[in-house]
Amino acid sequence: MTFFDALILGIVEGITEFLPISSTGHLILLSKFLELSNTSFLKSFEIIIQFGAIMSVIVLYWKSFLNTKILKKLAVGFIPTGLIGLTFYTIVKTYFIGNESVVLWSLFLGGILLIIFEFFYKEPENVSNSIETISYKHSFIIGLFQSVAIVPGISRSGATIIGGLLLGLKRKTIVEFSFLLAVPTMLAASGLDLVKNVGSFSTDQIGILSVGFFSAFLVALVSIKFLLSFIQKSNFIPFGVYRIILALIFWFVIFS
Repeated sequence: MTFFDALILGIVEGITEFLPISSTGHLILLSKFLELSNTSFLKSFEIIIQFGAIMSVIVLYWKSFLNTKILKKLAVGFIPTGLIGLTFYTIVKTYFIGNESVVLWSLFLGGILLIIFEFFYKEPENVSNSIETISYKHSFIIGLFQSVAIVPGISRSGATIIGGLLLGLKRKTIVEFSFLLAVPTMLAASGLDLVKNVGSFSTDQIGILSVGFFSAFLVALVSIKFLLSFIQKSNFIPFGVYRIILALIFWFVIFS
């Protein structure tokens, strides 16, 4: 992997992390397109730069992390994701990360489900409009939805947002809660991967990681603001259509 590859992957990560289109899926497919070897370092790179994008949440929502009530809700929401992620870490990294077939099926089926969901979903009149009003029970259930996204291509943000909407939360509320919940989730995932693999990284690889990390961070700042603006006037059907088209393109054009 070159520094240019890391820059491109970082930019794509920053754009896709908070949209319901799966950043991990995009990184895996783009790595295939760039003809990057599916090495252990590449798998670590794809995990760690996601935390670069998540750092933008800390910058934009730092006040929320000083709110004890919100922190407690995030802790409860992280429990199922943390337990499931830790349990299946080796399986996911060995068999799922880098598996284009898993990504394409997840993108395709997830796109269909997203479209169907939006066609039938109607926001209740009396919905929760504050993160602080989310119950601990709902926080835990949202965490369960998020944990499904250990499968590349499903989309962590998409699963979390749909889970929140099904629970009756306001769209903007669950989107912002999804942003915040991503912080402990990706901090744990990146930290676990670093602990297990940092000793095997060369100096050049650390530099490449840094390029991907910071490019993802800067682009994600814009991506967050775009999504918040987008949901004020539209639903997620366009993202569902995009997922289906992307999967079909890679199936019939790239992998044929």
